[in-house]
Amino acid sequence: MTRFQVILIGVFVLFLIVGVIVFSAYKGSSQNAVSVVVWGTIPKSSFDNIIKETTLYQSKELTVEYVEKTEANFDTDFIEALASGSGPDLFMLPSDKIIKHQNKIFAIPYNVYTVRQFRDSFIEGAEIYLSPDGVLALPVLADPLVMYWNRSIFTDAKLTEPPKYWDEFYNLATTITKKDGALNISRSAVAFGEYANISHAKEIVLNLAMQAGTPVTTWNGSKVAVVFTGTFNKPTVPAEAAVNFYTEFGNPSKTSYSWNRSLSNSTNYFLSGDLALYFGFASEISTLQLKNPNLNFDVAMVPVSREGGTNVSIAKFNAFAVTKSSKNPNGAFGVAAILSGTAGAKAISSTLKLPPVRRDLLSQRSINAYEVIFNDSAIRAKGWLDPSPTETNSIFKNMIESITSGRARTGEAIMRSQNELSALLPQ
Repeated sequence: MTRFQVILIGVFVLFLIVGVIVFSAYKGSSQNAVSVVVWGTIPKSSFDNIIKETTLYQSKELTVEYVEKTEANFDTDFIEALASGSGPDLFMLPSDKIIKHQNKIFAIPYNVYTVRQFRDSFIEGAEIYLSPDGVLALPVLADPLVMYWNRSIFTDAKLTEPPKYWDEFYNLATTITKKDGALNISRSAVAFGEYANISHAKEIVLNLAMQAGTPVTTWNGSKVAVVFTGTFNKPTVPAEAAVNFYTEFGNPSKTSYSWNRSLSNSTNYFLSGDLALYFGFASEISTLQLKNPNLNFDVAMVPVSREGGTNVSIAKFNAFAVTKSSKNPNGAFGVAAILSGTAGAKAISSTLKLPPVRRDLLSQRSINAYEVIFNDSAIRAKGWLDPSPTETNSIFKNMIESITSGRARTGEAIMRSQNELSALLPQ
């Protein structure tokens, strides 16, 4: 990006967003570069290498001061810094923290960064960062849910490929799952049906619900609304269909019975070689390889319904957002635009080994067998506006366990979850 382009972006942003230009600190000379403080969870050494791949490296117009934060401490440090007036100009915004931090974000108006520009640049799932008030953040990465499968188990069962459709799971359960007369499971086809010992149970249920036809949450004017109980012109409430399918595999009276709460965590069960299908995120592959280098596994896309529906892989997204308290909103926007541009997004994707969200980058086919699946999953990825990840995890846990224990019918449990999710949203 040239000096002229940076200045032009600054002028437009400040005129159209703030209405008044206060740009005395920046005269366009090399001695007065605009300094932008960026907070993120990327290791500083990795971020420094990313900067070297962009026009920010040795820029005379923009300098970047990066502050590395841990995921565990980010929110607390961020809120405290903003309160003391020492917060960043730009920060990394995971998609599950959009609602939590929405009131701290400087939304970029659509007459500065248009919806058309956004859609032409980024995949559909990244539109989770579009609000009624403007662009909340410029996205860079997706971490989609994928299906890891144990090749040795499939070979032993004389099966040549992993399932592409959900209805195949019924036969897989009877073919692959091993259990004795007392229904003790020694090998499982899939970890569905319970919650506490299933990694990413919330995301799995949400993925099923989204494929069945519900977006779970949606914008209603300037506020977010929960639509988990909506019918969406379907004969069965999509969320009910999804939850009924999920819980069936934990029901001992069903032939599809494949999981119970006495088993170890699904990640560990997969690593031990006793679980045929494991639903995890693309970011987990290195950990799986490291923890069991001898595990013979591959990766495939999340299955879909044979009867149609929405081909969705739920994903976690990450983006760069400008803070309302930024002293340099123009410079912060300029840095975000560069980091989310082709060179910046490519460097971030390569460094973190995760799919980009730029259409131009995803159109370049990878030769890496895993990356092909991850990138294809990213193209169809969707997220949801999570009011509070920790609290919603408890809500979904209670929903599933109330059904499997017989304390509530599916419809009743989903209605209660709808109410509890809605209570978490800003009023």
